[in-house]
Amino acid sequence: MKKLIYIPIVHTEVDMGSLNEEIKKQYLEKYGEEKWKEHTKTIEKIWEGLRKKIKDLKLDAKKVRIYQDGLPLCGQEEKIIRELAARKSPNHELIVWLMEQGAKLEGTEDPKLLLKEYEMLKNSQKTTHAAKNDEQKAQMVLKERDIFIAQRIKNTLKEEEIGILFIGLMHRVDEALDPGISVSYLIYHLPFKRNFEMKKNYG
Repeated sequence: MKKLIYIPIVHTEVDMGSLNEEIKKQYLEKYGEEKWKEHTKTIEKIWEGLRKKIKDLKLDAKKVRIYQDGLPLCGQEEKIIRELAARKSPNHELIVWLMEQGAKLEGTEDPKLLLKEYEMLKNSQKTTHAAKNDEQKAQMVLKERDIFIAQRIKNTLKEEEIGILFIGLMHRVDEALDPGISVSYLIYHLPFKRNFEMKKNYG
């Protein structure tokens, strides 16, 4: 049977790329410097915990296939992961570690949908209040992404393999997965609220 380990994640500053400065600015305006420091430390602790939980599973990495939120199907997947790992993204450092143990990396997302969402995020930050129809469009794009990711997993994960999906909090990929895939959750939710709010606001 195909198996999938579902891991909810929160993105770090490195992961957010060019959107990070605007996100940080808005966060500081709303919560202040101390809360930002608390926020970043909490994310660091979460990734330390996730790393330990994954290592404690003692998986046969040669039977593991990795899927990553925001990683386009493009032929440059490993290069992207290694570049972000070199910039100290704990998410991508963990993926590199798994790859070095023998795990396989898969392009996970439709690049056109990622670009579409990125443009929507940039535009929403230029206005004080996002229009309701823009929010609905964003939800539709998110759903399309989830369907694409679920299909990628169905098409690439082989019998007797274990997939690991690193996926943001607002996604519902598990609801779109093929019923023939057995899903287990490394954790059911992340133990704090504000990072969930950040994820809700910024994709």
